[in-house]
Amino acid sequence: MSHRPFPGRRSVLRGSLAASAALTLPTALGSAPAFALSGRPEAGWGVQTGDVTCDSGLVWVRSDRPARMIVETSATESFRNARRWHGPLLGADTDFTGTTRLRGLPSGEQIHYRVLLADPDDPRRTGEPVTGTFRTASARRRDGIRFLWSGDLAGQGWGINPDFGGYAIYNAMGALDPDFFLCSGDNIYADGPITSSVALPDGSTWRNITTQEKSKVAETLAEFRGNFRYNLLDDNLKRFNARVPSIVQWDDHEVTNNWYPGEILGDARYTEKSVDVLASRARQAFSEYFPVSTLRRPDGRVYRTVRHGPLLDVFVLDMRTYRNANSTDDQTTDAQGILGAEQLKWLKGELSRSRAVWKVIASDMPLGLVVPDTGDGKPNIEAVAQGDPGAPLGRELQIAELLRFIKHRRITGTVWLTADVHHTSAQHYQPSRAAFTDFEPFWEFVSGPLNAGAFPASALDNTFGPERVFVKAPTASNVSPAGGYQFFGEVDMDGHSGELTVRLREQDGTVLFTQVLQPGRVGQ
Repeated sequence: MSHRPFPGRRSVLRGSLAASAALTLPTALGSAPAFALSGRPEAGWGVQTGDVTCDSGLVWVRSDRPARMIVETSATESFRNARRWHGPLLGADTDFTGTTRLRGLPSGEQIHYRVLLADPDDPRRTGEPVTGTFRTASARRRDGIRFLWSGDLAGQGWGINPDFGGYAIYNAMGALDPDFFLCSGDNIYADGPITSSVALPDGSTWRNITTQEKSKVAETLAEFRGNFRYNLLDDNLKRFNARVPSIVQWDDHEVTNNWYPGEILGDARYTEKSVDVLASRARQAFSEYFPVSTLRRPDGRVYRTVRHGPLLDVFVLDMRTYRNANSTDDQTTDAQGILGAEQLKWLKGELSRSRAVWKVIASDMPLGLVVPDTGDGKPNIEAVAQGDPGAPLGRELQIAELLRFIKHRRITGTVWLTADVHHTSAQHYQPSRAAFTDFEPFWEFVSGPLNAGAFPASALDNTFGPERVFVKAPTASNVSPAGGYQFFGEVDMDGHSGELTVRLREQDGTVLFTQVLQPGRVGQ
């Protein structure tokens, strides 16, 4: 691909955490009141950019006290002829976080930016600027695109381990100089406390950095906020965030395991039993800690389209907020499904209008892999497939409707990317193998986890005829990151041929599997 080099972003993200393995950080670090602080505002949690398009992007920061957010952008690292953007006033109502939208940016260019935090009472008093860089999407097809995806961070009690180099996988991802990173959900594990140490099967010990908010399941808004801050204690992630824009979606663990609207928890760890109450608090924290464009809208929705020039549109799904209750999922009618009627209508419309060569459907859950929900002792289903290889039932009915729509509207270049199941695999869906046949063949690629427990491969459901062309997964459950099985995926789009190449990679960047797809085909 004709991917233009940018030396400022090409450097491998190096470094390790300057902290002891069992370091405990006080809550005050995350929410110290202004009157207890002296000096100038500081941005110790780094910077992030998100939802970058050909001419716009979002910049995020967190202050240690009330401050005015100011962003400066330039074509050079010297910040000569810098353009200034006045952002919001950061205060306790947003946990001192803020996002500034940049508009009118040049397409296909490297943008250098720095964030200044100014004292609200004396704008001349500013903290040390925090810098970053990102590349806007190109309006020229020939420039090509490279992006990465994965999910599942700090799950199953495996947190930031300085002995392991922290979240070292971000170094391998940064070395590929992607245009953006698609975070496929489970950005935190609000239901997963992190202890200072965990015994490993070989007799060694995994040691975690811990915080007060990660000592129990998250219930209060402060505890959800603390879960998002926890990951920003990792220097590898902060360096990656400063150089690579993100497209972020959520799944279940941002709230609690396998949640659905209206659920009442039976988990004894929770004093707040209403999932709707927990989800509202989690959504607020999620909107404060990630630069997501639609969360600033009145409806505050997570699902959205991010357009990345003539080669790519990314359709970011939300399979949590609008789903029906988890059940045996074998009903013969299901209007709500896993997306809800309104989101399905939106997705059909966006796919129909898209003129991009490739239409990536960012799904926080897989389609043909059986993901059970046995939390209440019943054989319920968490995702789409329920293990019945026959005609579509339950949530499969909604997916069948969508696949039929793609076929009959002659929509080309659809590719499904997902995470969630804590292993990596590639599935090809083919009508000739399926019980439901009114669709065109397509691919679904799975990656993750980033830093969480790894699990055996999920069973396949033959309703849509998946063939698992590649899989790498452990045979045991909850294998620690020290045991391997941490993954991310790469997508390269060639600007000349239009070919799309998917590579499934291990945590050190080793390529495990490669698949090349040709443009212009209905489905794919």
